[in-house]
Amino acid sequence: MTIYDTPINTLSGEPSSLAGFEGETILIVNVASKCGLTPQYEGLEELQKKYGAQHFSVVGFPCNQFAGQEPGSAEEIQTFCSTTYGVTFPLFEKIDVNGESQSPIYAELEKVPDAEGYSGDVRWNFEKFLVAKDGTITRFAPQVTPDDPALIVAIESALN
Repeated sequence: MTIYDTPINTLSGEPSSLAGFEGETILIVNVASKCGLTPQYEGLEELQKKYGAQHFSVVGFPCNQFAGQEPGSAEEIQTFCSTTYGVTFPLFEKIDVNGESQSPIYAELEKVPDAEGYSGDVRWNFEKFLVAKDGTITRFAPQVTPDDPALIVAIESALN
């Protein structure tokens, strides 16, 4: 099973998967509404707008595993994201990115080391995994902002 054929639900609870993104470039991010890094939603939406027409998408997975910073219901999360940050990129169901109930998607993603060589458990909200068209994964620490030059270069490289 790959990240593309793993069954997941949309934020509204509809059965889905990442299959529609296979062959495209996606930035998978575990998101939270009550985190010090939450303002990254704005930059993620800017990436979506800038590169969306080039077969790129940010894909958000709300997660409440880090200090309970995503306590809301699906409706509350959707409302917060759309009204506060104008989020248009897809959000999927709230999941666990670590531990016993870890999503199979994150079980695959966490194997990839970031630029500092860290692999394993997701460390905090807004950890980023860039999945290129060919399936190559690049990992970015939570503190790497959406406008960080290293992330921009990686996105643009993956799109070409």
